[in-house]
Amino acid sequence: MVELLLLSRIQFAITVAFHFLFVSLTLGLALLVAGMETAYYRTRDETWRKMADFWGRIFKINFAIGLVTGLAMTFQFGTNWGAYSEFMGDVFGSPLAVEALLAFFLEGTFFGVWIFLDRNRQKLKAFSMWMVALGTNISALWIITANGFMQNPVGYELLADGSKVVMTDFFALLTNSYVWYMLVHTLLSAYLLTAFLIIGICSYHFLKKNNNEVFSRSFRIAIVLALITSILLPVLGHGYAQYVTEIQPAKGAAMDAIWETGASVPMYLIQVPDASTGSNSIELLGIPGLASFLYTGSFSGTITGLNQIPADELPPVEMVFWSFKLMTVLGFLFIAQALAGIYLQKSGKLYYSDKYLKLMMWSIPLPYIAIIAGWNVAEVGRQPWIVYGLLKTADGISSVPVSEVLFSTLLISAFYLALIVFEIYLIKKTVVNATGVD
Repeated sequence: MVELLLLSRIQFAITVAFHFLFVSLTLGLALLVAGMETAYYRTRDETWRKMADFWGRIFKINFAIGLVTGLAMTFQFGTNWGAYSEFMGDVFGSPLAVEALLAFFLEGTFFGVWIFLDRNRQKLKAFSMWMVALGTNISALWIITANGFMQNPVGYELLADGSKVVMTDFFALLTNSYVWYMLVHTLLSAYLLTAFLIIGICSYHFLKKNNNEVFSRSFRIAIVLALITSILLPVLGHGYAQYVTEIQPAKGAAMDAIWETGASVPMYLIQVPDASTGSNSIELLGIPGLASFLYTGSFSGTITGLNQIPADELPPVEMVFWSFKLMTVLGFLFIAQALAGIYLQKSGKLYYSDKYLKLMMWSIPLPYIAIIAGWNVAEVGRQPWIVYGLLKTADGISSVPVSEVLFSTLLISAFYLALIVFEIYLIKKTVVNATGVD
């Protein structure tokens, strides 16, 4: 049973992580390409048209491949997580149905319209891209609404025999405070990732001395977006940390490896947690009361420690802790990179700053890493619950042979790896061949 549970979790983690890598870029690029299409319609400036065409090509590649990666997730609910599907079906079905019937058809239909319309119908072409952007963002809302119930169950009734939950208040499900924290955080992360991808691609062309207006203007837009989102994300993250500490004390404590309940809890700049001893093996450079402030809003606030929570309700502390630290460090790096880019662009030194341009070109993967780290904090930090406080993950799996789950995991991993390589190849080819940007 332990092997089956672990493999089922690994398989779902792989499918979700790979799919979300495509979703994040889709969310951001859809919005930016829609803006470029609209700018071309209003101004008839050929630079906007070239920008929409170039970044639109990358969007097409990412959207098409991302669509394929989302299919496996749906099947897994029935194959690997049958008990969970039965328990959650009444609640989970509604937002997923709305997502499929409204968002998926909206973005899919207008994606096709946008592709096949020529520039003689520019108003409708721009409108179509806005509908794609709207559809992708609506899709994110409904998926996060379903996930929000798993994190903070609301608007439900548990049957007397404990076999399933029944939705009693759809409005409560939609207005779940967790949903809106996570939706805004997810969208900001997607826009940051998109900005860094654009900056990295523009940096490549600047290094090749291809400083045409398409890449210059794209860089100016992206660097401002990168600065805004990189600043807003930690601000929102501070609010999320306080909120999640209230509704999921174990996750909040694991994020900073706080083992003992207390007030005025310090934050250590150098810290190594050791779950086997229920303490930190290294604690250096503590800042008094800072952890309390970050997680309660008060320097004298009280935080529930991990050792005061039942052992069978604790998440994998080290994974949550290091994922949170990685995300935090990268967050501050993003701010520094955005500020440096603004300065270099304003001072006219950008095209000659080879070190910065190389750094930004090789920094394209970093927002992806930060997003996966944040996903680990949110989802692994909820463990051992699949529906917090109601159903444990071990009770949600299907009774299928371990060998079948192992085989399908290896098959899916190989398939997704091939898709990632294929996408990188197509995007690289698009970028390298865009010296003139027709």
